[in-house]
Amino acid sequence: MRRVLSVLALAASTALAAHPALAQTAPAAPEAPAAPPAAPQTFESPIQNGKGEPIGKIVIRDGASALVMRVMIQPGGLPPGWHGIHFHAVGDCSDTAKFEKSKAHVNHDQSKHGLLNAEGPDEGDLPNVFANADGSVNAEVSSETPLTGEGALKDGDGSALIIHANEDDHTTQPIGGAGARIACAVIK
Repeated sequence: MRRVLSVLALAASTALAAHPALAQTAPAAPEAPAAPPAAPQTFESPIQNGKGEPIGKIVIRDGASALVMRVMIQPGGLPPGWHGIHFHAVGDCSDTAKFEKSKAHVNHDQSKHGLLNAEGPDEGDLPNVFANADGSVNAEVSSETPLTGEGALKDGDGSALIIHANEDDHTTQPIGGAGARIACAVIK
């Protein structure tokens, strides 16, 4: 009987030596959980009209591959109908009569204007928004232009969201026929 037990013990130790994974007595430590993805960065800013009065706000969420912006304007804020909206290169809405201190579109690579332009779009181009009969807007648009980092809206001098009097045709230079600047929000 002793001989049978020694043969069995020898066979077991030989099997464990041949297969180190079987020789482990303690289970392997579990892997550390992966870090959760970073939450999107958020930014909020009031929208003002040509009299410097607040008419609504923008809320921006910036993720890994896109920026999503909500445009919310109260009743009476805009004339009813379609309006071109663009990111402009400077975060300055202080000249409320025309909002020209916001300069031209964000356009680091000098692309042509227009979401439908074969040589565009520039980084400031966005889809139109529609103001209801009461002048209110609730819209959500996206852009590949980041809020922070390289080529971002929140650079040294910031940027601005400009709302135009007319719709953007997404092809005509330089602003798609969108017309006068009638509202502005600073992004800094």
